[in-house]
Amino acid sequence: MYKGVALSILASITFGVLFFYAQFLKPLNSEEVFAWRMLSTLPLLTLFMWWIGDLKYIKQIVQRVKENPRLIIWLLLSSVLCTSQLWLFLWGPINGRGLAVSLGYFLLPLIMVLVGCILYKEKLSNLQIIAVVLAVIGVGHEVWRIGSIAWETVYVAVAYPIYFFLRRFYKTDHLGGFWWDLCLIIPMSIYLAFLYSDSLVIIASLPYLILSIIGLGFLSAMGLGSYILASRLLPFVIFGLLSYLEPVLLALASIIMGERVSTEEWLTYIPIWLAVLLLAIEGAVHVLKEINKQKKLKLNIEKLNQDLAKK
Repeated sequence: MYKGVALSILASITFGVLFFYAQFLKPLNSEEVFAWRMLSTLPLLTLFMWWIGDLKYIKQIVQRVKENPRLIIWLLLSSVLCTSQLWLFLWGPINGRGLAVSLGYFLLPLIMVLVGCILYKEKLSNLQIIAVVLAVIGVGHEVWRIGSIAWETVYVAVAYPIYFFLRRFYKTDHLGGFWWDLCLIIPMSIYLAFLYSDSLVIIASLPYLILSIIGLGFLSAMGLGSYILASRLLPFVIFGLLSYLEPVLLALASIIMGERVSTEEWLTYIPIWLAVLLLAIEGAVHVLKEINKQKKLKLNIEKLNQDLAKK
C-alpha cells in the first residue's frame, strides 16, 4: 500500500514536470515530440525493468501470444489507447489546449471512482456522491455554454479508465504490458521521426534538443513506470483518488505557459476543482486510516511473537 501511494505521487509530480517540459522541445511539433518521446522512453524503460527484475513479464506476454494468438488484438488496442494518450498529453500544451487536457485529468479520478463502483461493486461514500454531483454540474455547464465538451477532455476522462480496466481483465497490468504498448508503436515513431518530418535537421541545428530528448525519455520512463506500477499495487478506487494531484499540476503548468480561464468558463472549472478537492480529502483520510490499520496489525503481530517467545 505505502509503495503504491509513493509511486502514484511520484508519477503525478513527474507528469506535471513533463507537461511544462514540452516548452523545451520547441521548435519540434507535437508529432515529432511524440515520436522522439517513444524512441527515447523505450530503451530507458527497458533498463528500468532490468534493474527491478521485471523483464520476465515481456517474455511472459510473448508466451501467452503463442498460446493464444488472438491476444495480439488486445495488445494492439492497448497500444493505441495508451500511446494516443501520450501523444495528446504533449500535443495539448504545445498547441494551446493544455487546460482542455488538464480538465480531462480533473475528471479522470471521478470516472475511475465510478468505474470502481459500477464494475467492482464498490459503494460510493457521501463525499464521493457530492463530488460526482459537482462534476456533473461543471460538465453540464460546459455543455450548456458551448453545446459540447472539448474532445480532449472527453478522451482523457473516458479512454484511460477503459484502458486500465481492460489491462486488468487481460492480465497485462504490469510493466511488461506497458513495454509492449510502447514497442508496438515504434514503427510509427520511426516514420514520424525520420520520414514524415525533418526533425533530424532541426536537432542537428539545435544541439540542446539532444539533451532535451534524453531528459524527455528519462522523465517519461520514470513517470509512466511509476504510474503503471501504482495502478497494479493499489485498489481501483484508491488509484483514482490519488490521481487528483496530477491535474492540479497540469492546470498550474498551463497557466504558467500563458493559458487563461475565461470568465464564462469558471462555472465549469470551479465545481470540478471542488469535486477533486473532496476526493483529495477523502483519499488522504483513507490513506491515513490504512496506515494506522497496518501499524496496529504490526504491533499485534509483534505482541503475539513476544507472547509466544515467553511461552
